[in-house]
Amino acid sequence: MRAGNAAPGRVRVAVDAMGGDHAPEEVVAGSVDWARLHPDTDVILVGDEARITPFIAGERPANVSIVQASQSVSMDEHPAAAVRSKRDASINVCMRLVKNGQADAVVTAGHTGAGVASAILFLGRLKGVDRPALAVQLVTDKGPMVLLDIGATTDSSGVNLYQYAHMGTILAGQVFGVPDPSVALLSIGEEGGKGEQRVQDATELIKASSLRFVGNAEGKDLPHHPADVVVCDASVGNVTIKFFEGLSSFIFDQLRTEFKRWPLGPLGYLFMRPGIGRIRKRFDYERLGGAPLLGVKGTVLITHGRARRRMIGFAVEVGAAAARAKIPERIADALA
Repeated sequence: MRAGNAAPGRVRVAVDAMGGDHAPEEVVAGSVDWARLHPDTDVILVGDEARITPFIAGERPANVSIVQASQSVSMDEHPAAAVRSKRDASINVCMRLVKNGQADAVVTAGHTGAGVASAILFLGRLKGVDRPALAVQLVTDKGPMVLLDIGATTDSSGVNLYQYAHMGTILAGQVFGVPDPSVALLSIGEEGGKGEQRVQDATELIKASSLRFVGNAEGKDLPHHPADVVVCDASVGNVTIKFFEGLSSFIFDQLRTEFKRWPLGPLGYLFMRPGIGRIRKRFDYERLGGAPLLGVKGTVLITHGRARRRMIGFAVEVGAAAARAKIPERIADALA
């Protein structure tokens, strides 16, 4: 089935049904479940129709369509090489739908490198952006904070970090509504001049710009909102975000163990249950959905490779919201 033109006001989200550790079953189930609850948004499942169809429980919703893709990119393949050699890979078909105006956003749980490479190949970079960046909102004690890059491209330069700072500021200010966002560089010390050469180079560039630079931030500062936007290389960002996720799971596992201890553990849990529930919800990283890829000419959202249907649903939600927010257009206008 071909993806058609959207009705006025509708958003179309192309989902890479073959991408992810639990694809296509969990990706299809999560996307269809979400689509049933949101009839005002069209969901396009991209992949092998014969493998997708069995995982659509019951009658297929009217707002769900399937676009055939005969190939996929596995997690152990070289991303750039696979994207170029497998022209009919599901991630490539998703990007072409956006490029051709048949979809407004792409959501993938597949290989991050393949998603980035495909976006660059088929959509292209925005003017003034050398490298795209993945941005995510982290929970802090003073509200959400934007962290980027968390995994798009490694070995960034000072100029790249400077561009990330601009894009993160636009995201925080124009999309999340943060007035006059502040910017910090994640480094090994708070003192100016500390850190890698790229951090020092970025410091000089940001200082000379109109951005509201507040200096360096250390890892220990992140839970306390050192700035509205924190910038780092992809390797640092990826390790940081995964540590946060692992630590939050570890803490709640420990609490669960302690509350099972007799005789007072279960009683203590009854008193603390409401508060623990609120904290758990605040640290539920699945609700973030995924990370928008900033700096390309289209809306692309990359979520966890291990995402199951619940997180896939949140990812489609964020992808649809990002498409409505027109993030690439806002970044392009601001950089111009």
